[in-house]
Amino acid sequence: MAKTFWHALEAEQALAKLESFPNGLTSEEVQKRRALHGPNRLPEARHRTLLAILLAQFSDFMIVVLLAAAVISGFVGEPQDTIAILVIIILNAIIGTVQEFRAEKAVVALREMAAPETQAFRDGKAVTLASSDLVPGDVVLLEAGNIVPADLRLLESEELQTDESALTGESHPVSKQVSSLKKGDLPLGDRHNTAFKSTLITRGRGRGLVVAIGLQTEIGRIAELLHLEKGVKTPLQERLARFGRYLALGVLAICAIVFVAGILQGQPAMLMFLTAVSLAVAAIPEALPAVVTISLALGARKLIRHNALVRNLPAVETLGSVTYICADKTGTLTQNHMSAELFLCATERLEGLPGKAFGRVWGDLGEALALNNDVVEKDGVPAGEPTELALFEAALKGGFDKFTLEVEVPRLAAIAFDSKRKQMTTLHRRGGEGVIAYMKGAPERILAQCSRADEGVEFDVGTLLADADQLAGEGYRVLAFAKREFKALPEPLDAESIEKELVFLGLVALIDPPRPEVQQAVADCLTAGITPVMITGDHPSTAMTIARRMGITDDRQAILSGDSLASMDDDAFARAVESVRVYARVSPEQKLRIVRALQANGEFVAMTGDGVNDAPALKRAGIGVSMGKKGTDVAREASDMVLLDDDFATIVTAVKAGRRIFDNIRKFIKDTMSSNSGEIWTLFLAPFLGLPIPLLPIHILWINLVTDGLPGLAFTAEPAERGIMQRPPRPPTENIFAHGMWQHIIWVGLFVGGISIASQAWAIARGVDYWQTVIFTVLTVSQLFHSLAVRSERESIFTIGLFSNLPMLGAVLLTLLLQLAVIYTPALNAIFHTQPLPLFDLIFCLALSSLVLLAVEIEKWLIRRGLIYRSK
Repeated sequence: MAKTFWHALEAEQALAKLESFPNGLTSEEVQKRRALHGPNRLPEARHRTLLAILLAQFSDFMIVVLLAAAVISGFVGEPQDTIAILVIIILNAIIGTVQEFRAEKAVVALREMAAPETQAFRDGKAVTLASSDLVPGDVVLLEAGNIVPADLRLLESEELQTDESALTGESHPVSKQVSSLKKGDLPLGDRHNTAFKSTLITRGRGRGLVVAIGLQTEIGRIAELLHLEKGVKTPLQERLARFGRYLALGVLAICAIVFVAGILQGQPAMLMFLTAVSLAVAAIPEALPAVVTISLALGARKLIRHNALVRNLPAVETLGSVTYICADKTGTLTQNHMSAELFLCATERLEGLPGKAFGRVWGDLGEALALNNDVVEKDGVPAGEPTELALFEAALKGGFDKFTLEVEVPRLAAIAFDSKRKQMTTLHRRGGEGVIAYMKGAPERILAQCSRADEGVEFDVGTLLADADQLAGEGYRVLAFAKREFKALPEPLDAESIEKELVFLGLVALIDPPRPEVQQAVADCLTAGITPVMITGDHPSTAMTIARRMGITDDRQAILSGDSLASMDDDAFARAVESVRVYARVSPEQKLRIVRALQANGEFVAMTGDGVNDAPALKRAGIGVSMGKKGTDVAREASDMVLLDDDFATIVTAVKAGRRIFDNIRKFIKDTMSSNSGEIWTLFLAPFLGLPIPLLPIHILWINLVTDGLPGLAFTAEPAERGIMQRPPRPPTENIFAHGMWQHIIWVGLFVGGISIASQAWAIARGVDYWQTVIFTVLTVSQLFHSLAVRSERESIFTIGLFSNLPMLGAVLLTLLLQLAVIYTPALNAIFHTQPLPLFDLIFCLALSSLVLLAVEIEKWLIRRGLIYRSK
């Protein structure tokens, strides 16, 4: 069925197509249509039960591995490990359940934006009814303050203006008209004879024909996109899932080899089974989910102090991987507040309105800005239409206070703005000098009615129109001001007799200006290797002006409009998307298409926004960032992070936090896997060298507990690496073992295994019966030295300082004391099968273990000089 473009039809044609009338439908006809179309509301989404969401949390491969580890730990008589693992798994499941349950609230928030009641014609009379009762063909009445109850083709418009910023991104109210628009597929922001469901009437009154209800409305389509759109996994979730799969396969293979090697050497089968099982438990970093969760929670708590509220914990780390930030213009990059920036008067162009001291012409312009508006004071605060508020504020800064002037120059009458005349006139009593009329409106209208400017001021209509066109091309909204003096209040009081033979005063250019901190934030993004992109429903020239100011684009980089995007196939757009920095006049579906195209090219995308029109893209993006002050509930519910101060610069702070968290998670994995590798190599190689099994199962589980526990958690407190915001983001598909990590794990494991086996051979050669305590101590303490060494991937521990992470220092010292207690406490000797070491042997073990710190410091020295692990 062909789509109907209601804005392209005349009002009479629209009524005829829906078989309706200017005074509405009959009650009988409404009942028939309600049965056909259903209620005017967004349908309830079909929700999964809480139990179903909870059970789905246990399908992740890493969780399955950890559950297996819990069972094995219980089997070998270590119930404390079983309890710890189960607690971690349950906490993660609860967090995931809460996050999925919260995501469903976005559609609920959309539903709550609907107007509860409206005035409509039924049986020829205006009645108040529930908005959900409206059907296509109904005729509704509109006035300032109303929320539009459905998509309407306007039949009447008296100075009607709507705020559509949440839906289209248009920063200033849109004036509405009745006449048809001949072009069919126009962007929403250009459909000036249509009012959209859930937008706000800011001025005037009108009458509209209901052409779409429920899911058929523009906001309904967004609700459907939100419901159908699936979020994407974060890079951390993807990396940890891959890590879990590879780890499980590797551990099973190694345990099988160790078991078979021990049996071939003649070791008891039960001992080797328990050793293999203990090694499996030790090799699986069951503390990893805890470290990840604590890192993210601490990062989220710190970000709240910087006005960023994290609604989805993985989002904290995700920002560290972002390669593109697609930012909505209105309310995100700009202030969502019109401001008068440029004033052209008497051949001068100024960025601020000067006072009366600069001459009569500037004085008259300032007085016109102050008086020619409908701004009023409510509760001590100026209130009015955004453009008029901007003019009022500009006049006030120049020393022209409307409320003071109205005492001296009282308002006598006004001819209101309308879309045909495109101007407004106010008339004022000026002392004993008669009456003065001030006019403001579209430059082409005002200038056509002007006959001159003040004495001594050049007046060239062609030049002034060219100036106005240039400013409009730069993205400004341009208004012209003029005056006319009368000896008395003119009769009759009509536009035709008053708005002529005017004296031109000046041009005023208005714009929704960028937030002052955004330019630096954009520069910081570029330094960090992140590409900022502006996506807006606003006009292309306005979007380009703002983008240039903020450094998002220059003349060499492309701007793409919604019309052009619609005409491109997916292949052509995939080639263009990497070079486009500004998108204008785009629809919610096109915002989604942009995000998807970047993701298909391997980019990890953050999307910022505050409007209903941003919500589907916020949900689809790798991370959605909404505005806390001016953002809609719909946008906030669809997002992962909320900027409480609506400050784009806060994202840069969050990116730094995300990079630090990912670095610290990598450090923990690097530390624990290197340590586990050392244990595996020790157990694997010793039998092949003719040595007895080095460790008992309880030794392996103890080492795993103390070296992965406290030091592992202490990595969450590690400060950010130097220059963390001067490096490019890590590719989302990059393996977690990249940049030399897997090589480090292998060689450090071999090194630790080598010195451990050497200490075993040394002790056995001396004939001492505490040889097992020697290798147990070397293996434990060497891992503590390794934890200190890998606090930084490049910098020396002596450069960053031992005291820059006090939790780590405390964890290492406490773990060392626990190890000494196991060696020297008689009660623990019996449990752990250890014996006290002589002082010389203890010093030997500590010195041998410290070689790990020295070896890793040499590795970092080579990295700093670019000799190994070079990045592409």
